[in-house]
Amino acid sequence: MSIVAVWCRHKGDNIIGAGSGLPWKIPSDTRRFRNLTEGKIKVMGRRTYEGMPQKVLMGRKMIVLDIENSCDVFDKENHIVLDNADKLKDYPEDLYISGGASVYAKFFTTPAIMPDIVVDCVYQGEIAPNLTDLINVNASVEVLEKKYFALPQKFELDNVITTVWLKKGDFVEQSVVKNILEYLETEGK
Repeated sequence: MSIVAVWCRHKGDNIIGAGSGLPWKIPSDTRRFRNLTEGKIKVMGRRTYEGMPQKVLMGRKMIVLDIENSCDVFDKENHIVLDNADKLKDYPEDLYISGGASVYAKFFTTPAIMPDIVVDCVYQGEIAPNLTDLINVNASVEVLEKKYFALPQKFELDNVITTVWLKKGDFVEQSVVKNILEYLETEGK
């Protein structure tokens, strides 16, 4: 089993969201996320889950982390709710961590479920002014920079630079890395 974290953060301040939305609109970034996680089990927090359009969620496997265990899922056949991320440490399939900030923080600070691979998309452009309720992944980026190493390839599309990071000192499933790199190499072509 591999755990892969995927995010798009803003250069310099590591903002990933504003309230329940994104502080930018980059269709290629949305497409990248969808294509990288297609057919995979996505793990996200309740707020992230509830902020996504139902049509995007239907038919896709999701694990919603909700400490209150009160989230009402849209697709009872494919979506489950867990009250604790630690329950995923021996999950038999690959997991793709998809936000929000507290979910990333939990995975990056818990050794048993720390991501093996991080797809780090960094938006270089401007974000809308006067946004409120800004959400960042500063704590997770600090762990990333200390406990992971970046592969040398950089992929740029629509002002987003994507780097793949691997956890230091642990075995990383090469087929998962290969699939991610193959997609990023051909993206937008």
